[in-house]
Amino acid sequence: MEPIIRAEQVQKKYREDGNVVDALQGIDLSVRAGEFSAIVGPSGSGKTTFLNVISGLDTLDGGRVWLGGKLISAMTGSELSDFRRDNIGFIFQAYNLIPVLTVEENIEYIMLLQGVPREERRRRVEDMLGEVGLSGMQDRLPTRLSGGQQQRVAIARAMVSRPQLILADEPTANLDSRTGADLVDMMAVLNRKTGMTFIFSTHDRMIMERAHRVITLKDGRVEGDESKGP
Repeated sequence: MEPIIRAEQVQKKYREDGNVVDALQGIDLSVRAGEFSAIVGPSGSGKTTFLNVISGLDTLDGGRVWLGGKLISAMTGSELSDFRRDNIGFIFQAYNLIPVLTVEENIEYIMLLQGVPREERRRRVEDMLGEVGLSGMQDRLPTRLSGGQQQRVAIARAMVSRPQLILADEPTANLDSRTGADLVDMMAVLNRKTGMTFIFSTHDRMIMERAHRVITLKDGRVEGDESKGP
């Protein structure tokens, strides 16, 4: 079966204070559809950079990346932007909700860009609020929510447009351990129910324990790759 993500000899360099830093050094990695995987490693190992290049948020200095059989490393401009909008959901450490929009408006935002009809948007938002345990909160502003509730809204926003892939960059870093564990358990349930692929970048031991696969990066290279099964 064709993997949902395939990275081939991926390289990324940065310049810092006149020096060249090899953030990713020839990574070869495949991820199958439906995986619940964690990318781990110390700060500076390349975790976030890898998420950025496999999603097209950052350009490569070498190698190729496929998502769903499409060579996204060759896409540019609006083609890449549209493909990312329709195929990848993002969950961030800082939630990244729009503070002047309600919960419903935050969740439906991507569907607005996709041109999904209003009634369909409302139905999907209602369904997702039920899935993440926030039924009845669609009219609240983010400032009236706890951190855990804001991250639940962010998860709903990432999933509501039904992308192939969910990328979560340190999603529990701003949460207490109990709230973080509840969120990861909820995402594991949603992974099983929907078949969407989840890839985490994390330092969080709770995510590593719950992930079905743990990929360890060190100095921009894959140092370990352990599959534990669902």
